[in-house]
Amino acid sequence: MIDDRLSRRAFVGSATAGVTALGLLGPRAMWAAPAPTSPVVLARCETYDLGDLVKCLALAMDQLGGLDSLVVGKTVGVKVNVAGGSRESFPGLSAGRTYQVHPSLVYALAIILDRAGAKRIRILESTKFTSSLERTLSTAGWDIDAFRTLKTSVEFEDTRNMGSMKHYVGVKVPWGGSVYPGYYLNHSYTDCDVFVSVAKLKNHETAGVTLSMKNSFGITPNALYGQSAHDEASTENRLDMLHMGKIPPPHGLPREVDPAPPRRPTARVPRVTVDMIGIRPIDLAIIDGIETISGGEGPWAQGPTLQKPKLLIVGRNPVCTDAIACACMGYDPTAAPGTGAFPGDNHLALAAQQNIGTHRPDAIEVRGLTVQEALHPFMWEPKRRNF
Repeated sequence: MIDDRLSRRAFVGSATAGVTALGLLGPRAMWAAPAPTSPVVLARCETYDLGDLVKCLALAMDQLGGLDSLVVGKTVGVKVNVAGGSRESFPGLSAGRTYQVHPSLVYALAIILDRAGAKRIRILESTKFTSSLERTLSTAGWDIDAFRTLKTSVEFEDTRNMGSMKHYVGVKVPWGGSVYPGYYLNHSYTDCDVFVSVAKLKNHETAGVTLSMKNSFGITPNALYGQSAHDEASTENRLDMLHMGKIPPPHGLPREVDPAPPRRPTARVPRVTVDMIGIRPIDLAIIDGIETISGGEGPWAQGPTLQKPKLLIVGRNPVCTDAIACACMGYDPTAAPGTGAFPGDNHLALAAQQNIGTHRPDAIEVRGLTVQEALHPFMWEPKRRNF
């Protein structure tokens, strides 16, 4: 189905059914002037008590200069991290207290957005389930009804496919793309005026750390990037296509920029991650570091360890925010490829090369706690590198 809001100039020849065929949104449609450095707030938050979360998050927003001017009268998309679906539990603790963002933090954010005058809030995630996102999150212990009590309309959309619309929206990567020149997304990522990434402070086997930027890796729909044939019912992960480059995208989607691109996940995942920040810039990054794990992105990792940094990390620039988050984890965000926390290429460094933001902690103003006060060494490095 053609989206009349898009350019009529063809970007790809013919598109898969249900995919907008005529032209990807150009860079200027989604890309604001880069902010090489931006303040980051480090806040001490001891528990997931809702009252404490609202107070802590509200103070952090004030320290950033306030939220009202950013969200008043606007649609706010909130990409949450519920990696691995929502039915796997860490031994003895809920997913929200270990490897997924805690539902109380997301609800606290919704309360603050409501108070700030947001017109609409959309909670977004691509899951591995065919049920609605509301049902998936409810199964994981989220109180969906609580969101309905807010004055601001709150919607939930599983972006693993085209969702409530009948087409995808194509978006060009501003710098031409690191892996693909453009990607097709669920409409919710382009329809929102403000995009918030709510991530977990944790490690990742392939990327080293999974923070606000890596959270956006999941905005690509499984229906298009899980296999080589467009399948709206697909719940396949993106390993074969985006991680390893073993299979091409469905007919009609952009082909890889380099005809002989790297096939190593530790090279591709960082680059796709940065491409995602190009096609859907993050306006607000929030990192849940109250309780988490080290050693991997979920209980399926080998030997994850419980961690309690008791931190919330908030910033307007995702590169700056993730750089300070790395420093709080005891890592050097400027580390060379294949060193320190990074098993391969450093996606923070790649983002800095595109002038999205600086990854040098000494160039970033930190408000609230100091990095030294917030320091909670994760004491993990990848066992494998450059795979």
